[in-house]
Amino acid sequence: MSGHRNGGDLVIETLGALGARTVFGIPGQHALGLFDALSRSDLEYVSSRVENNAAFAADGYSRATGEVGVLFLSTGPGALTSLSGLQEAYATAVPMVVVASQIPLSGLGARRKGMLHQLDDQKASAQNVTKAQFSVHHASGIPSAVQDAWAAAVTVPQGPVWVEIPQDVLLGRVLVPPVEDALAVPYDHPPRAELVEEAVRWLAASRRTAIVAGGGVRRSTHDAQQHLRRVAEMLDAPVVCSPGGNTAFPWEHPLSLGSWVEDRHVTDLLEDAEVLLVVGSSLGEVTSNYFTLAPRGRLIQVDAEPRVLESNFPTLGVRADAGQALAAISAALAETQDAEAGTAPGPAPQVSDWHGSTAAAVVAEINARVSARLDSQDLSRERRFMAEVRAAVPDRMQTYWDMTIAAYWGWNCWDAQSGQFHSAQGAGGLGYAFPAAVGGALGLGERTLAVAGDGSAMYSIAELAAAVQHGADVTWLIVDDGGYGILREYMEGAFGRATATELHRPDFVSLARSFGVPAEEVTVDEVGPALRRTWERRGPAVVVVRTLLRMWSPSHLEPQA
Repeated sequence: MSGHRNGGDLVIETLGALGARTVFGIPGQHALGLFDALSRSDLEYVSSRVENNAAFAADGYSRATGEVGVLFLSTGPGALTSLSGLQEAYATAVPMVVVASQIPLSGLGARRKGMLHQLDDQKASAQNVTKAQFSVHHASGIPSAVQDAWAAAVTVPQGPVWVEIPQDVLLGRVLVPPVEDALAVPYDHPPRAELVEEAVRWLAASRRTAIVAGGGVRRSTHDAQQHLRRVAEMLDAPVVCSPGGNTAFPWEHPLSLGSWVEDRHVTDLLEDAEVLLVVGSSLGEVTSNYFTLAPRGRLIQVDAEPRVLESNFPTLGVRADAGQALAAISAALAETQDAEAGTAPGPAPQVSDWHGSTAAAVVAEINARVSARLDSQDLSRERRFMAEVRAAVPDRMQTYWDMTIAAYWGWNCWDAQSGQFHSAQGAGGLGYAFPAAVGGALGLGERTLAVAGDGSAMYSIAELAAAVQHGADVTWLIVDDGGYGILREYMEGAFGRATATELHRPDFVSLARSFGVPAEEVTVDEVGPALRRTWERRGPAVVVVRTLLRMWSPSHLEPQA
């Protein structure tokens, strides 16, 4: 094949023309043409050790950089192993292009030829965890398929898109000239004018408006966070962020309720609002405080995914990108307030009335009540741990959190400041944090932090080898409590005892060092200095804390008056 271009070259050339910089994945027999073509390109290749971790890494890269994550997969077992990682990207609307190989064309269809890795319908396996799926059966169709997949991936609601190409198409010599021009323009989703007008009528008449900011606000490229702040200030409306929307609204703002969606005091305020404006969130299980939220006022819900609208509550549904919708609402509110003010030079904030209190006063009172609820429980270790980590992490560092008790705390109380908070709460699978943080570190060229428990750490321990191989500046904080801590708590609460939650685990420090990774074990009080020491190093580092963290008492289980 030397000197000849093949189908694999068309994939690589198209990705390069679209702006890709990095590819994640693992080679396999049917995908060798794809990986061989990488050797003739400027794309950086990151060699993961397990396919679901490669998907997590591409996901983490995309979240950190705002670029499209690119994942290469082999056929059959390789493709199937990636699916749990793709589920997280799909649930969290992370744009990715996934290129999977296929068996040769002669084996496709209803025939069972006994080919290695043969599946009845590989593409069907990806339908539940990807936004769209494409099959390519001839080389000339490769550039268009990859270009269309890229456009679909970046169109809101964003997500992973699957392209599969048979082995012989990847290996076959092509007559198509080198790809130099590729353009993938996302479809636009501005809000419809009549919906904006109706929403503004509701908002302008409301004296008690509250806002829920979801992940759609953070993901929007249309200055959504700035527009959100302007709308909140114009309406004098308290704002709470969902876990996915963490820090979409400034934590220190006097209207900010942080991310305490799992506290009944916050739920009470949302229920009391005359109008509840929900942007970029489904008001799903966690954000609705486990479906105990029962709004008494009217709801306006903005989301780019039409299936989200009214999925949990009757609402005025506005299908739109969060940033574009907030910009339109802001502009329309300004016109309304200008008209009411007559000759006023600009929009004045609306004066809210929360039963005789201002919005800022109510927010301060609720934040104090949340803190007092925590004060009344024996949670000093947990709060000290979170405070030590937050104090040690630089303001702009991006952090990745696995499905572990520390992350459950992080969903509600982590202030990402000028960095970003990423977690696996979309699909809730284990093993996300470390490979995603590796992807983020390589994409940014900066150090990232991964936080995991000992149970979830075992899902991704092999990626220490990838982190060393590629020189990823990533710190892995492992909280070792000897088992699946959150499941232990759930079972003890429900059944009085836990079953199948206790784990034999390795000496994580020795295991990390066997990969050539600096590692140390510290106490909760020592975790801050230990993390800071890793900031001074290059490459991966591991910090282990042996401690048992507990959750706060869930307020959604308390009897309501």
